[in-house]
Amino acid sequence: MARRDALLRLHKALTTRRDELRARLGGELNELRNYRAGDTGDSADLAFDSSGEDVTSQLVEIESRELLQIERSLNRLKQGNYGICEGCAKKIPLARLDALPFSSTCIACQREYELYGEIGGRGGPGSWDKISDAPSMGEDREVNLSDLEMDFSK
Repeated sequence: MARRDALLRLHKALTTRRDELRARLGGELNELRNYRAGDTGDSADLAFDSSGEDVTSQLVEIESRELLQIERSLNRLKQGNYGICEGCAKKIPLARLDALPFSSTCIACQREYELYGEIGGRGGPGSWDKISDAPSMGEDREVNLSDLEMDFSK
């Protein structure tokens, strides 16, 4: 029952954050429109406005990504699979969900994703092992610098 209560609390936190982000994104998008509409002034004004526009644009991108993750988490809650890791299908610890309510992976699967570019990615398409010329029997091939021919005459 404690997990259910925690999930209800997390649902409320997610919806509150979603509403905050929607309101903030609406204001930031209007601010970006105003930057583009007010193209008056000298080159220093334009440079200052441009840097402000870049910062606002980056904030919009970050917050949009967070909003997408939150909406995805709310959909998972409705489907009944919120709090279940997408990588290993185990329950995500409540401490992780408290820290990052829109997380869809446990810490181990997230680490694996960050290291290999995918969950279960060891030796997968993103692995450097397949690029090597070394035999695939797990042997490491040693390379001696003296074996390499270098032509410095050019």
